Amino acid sequence: MATPIPNPPPETLSEQSDPKPALRKPEFKKVDQLKPGTGGHTLTVKVLASNTVLAKGRSVSQHLRQTRIAECLVGDETGAIIFTARNEQVDLMQPGATIIIRNAKIDMFKGSMRLAVDKWGRVEVTEPANFTVKEDNNLSLIEYELVNVVEE
Repeated sequence: MATPIPNPPPETLSEQSDPKPALRKPEFKKVDQLKPGTGGHTLTVKVLASNTVLAKGRSVSQHLRQTRIAECLVGDETGAIIFTARNEQVDLMQPGATIIIRNAKIDMFKGSMRLAVDKWGRVEVTEPANFTVKEDNNLSLIEYELVNVVEE
């Protein structure tokens, strides 16, 4: 007859299993806090305008994936910036909609900032926000120049 194996003490159970890291609460940023070369931004913005700049794909060949890119002017009460929407994101970016952008990054395009979300981020429509967009502070109109600093 086999002898039953006693349950291990609770201390050894917690040592064996790796606890998952706790999820962080998102820190919502304002548009005027965005800086070149940064990422991980979560923002609530309103869509002011959406302009499709590239639409190619299935009409040429059924083997190509359909690619759509739109430049959308989005903003909050502190400023505005151009958001580069890709594929499914283009459908969500309707003028007047309020959008939550999660894990966004700042891309540089011809010396100016663009907000973008890659495969690690999310774009979702939310309830209409009650703020007025400050359109006269458009961060995408500011031109930046890359300066290499040599440390001596």
